[in-house]
Amino acid sequence: MKIGISMSATESMGDFGTIAKKIEELGFDSVWLPEHPVMPVNHSSKYAGTADGSIPQQMYLGVNPIIALTRASSFTTKIGLGTAVNLVTEHNPLDLAKLIATLDFYSGGRFLYGIGTGWFREEAEIMGADFDHRWTQAEEYVSAMKEIWTKEEAEFHGKYVDFPPVICNPKPFQKPHPPVLLGGNAGNVLKRVARWGDGWIPIGVNPEDIKKAKVTLSELCEDEERNADEIQITIHSLPCDKDTVDMFEDVEVDRVLVRVTSLTASEIFDELEGIAEVVLV
Repeated sequence: MKIGISMSATESMGDFGTIAKKIEELGFDSVWLPEHPVMPVNHSSKYAGTADGSIPQQMYLGVNPIIALTRASSFTTKIGLGTAVNLVTEHNPLDLAKLIATLDFYSGGRFLYGIGTGWFREEAEIMGADFDHRWTQAEEYVSAMKEIWTKEEAEFHGKYVDFPPVICNPKPFQKPHPPVLLGGNAGNVLKRVARWGDGWIPIGVNPEDIKKAKVTLSELCEDEERNADEIQITIHSLPCDKDTVDMFEDVEVDRVLVRVTSLTASEIFDELEGIAEVVLV
């Protein structure tokens, strides 16, 4: 089982490239970044990850993950560079396809595309997403992006994306394209993964949840005439706890991501070293 790092990249950390280099030197498999393109000042949405629904300060501070991971690629040679998650419906899919292909090209095929559709209605609406049908929109966006990634002349005609034949380069280094891992724990997520995803990146699950999900996923993949063994499962944002990591290894997930919470470079280096001593043994 692979072990990576999930964290936010913020201004207070300085150059994210140096942090990524440290992550690689310590022996972690990958580093994954979240995103919020904007954070509305006035909103009624509540964050499910805190008892009172308040939004953690880190969410207001994050840089663009694609740019940060591009910076990281120039400081590293082998670690995976992932989004956990990119809010795909909050971007222009043609522009996003080109950004991702460029990062994957320059990094030699190290990009791992974790996607989600978010929980923050006001943010999504500001960014032009159809929040009430966001996964339908996400599927169409990713389908259009795959056309761009795999065709010399691509075109797409759908409800949310409609463009005539276009040429868009570069193509991703990975063929046919970087793996697309779907986030979320909603009831329909495994159906989506089986139908059009390359993997699943859940958060807030336990090993028993994964055992049950793998049975369901196997059945769904059979219906889709796919091999469930080819579906990657990456567990997002675990605490630094060896027993927890080992329990997920016992249920044969592909990767776990241990979260880093520090906000300055020196504190992050210390935290990373501590995590490595606990889980990379």
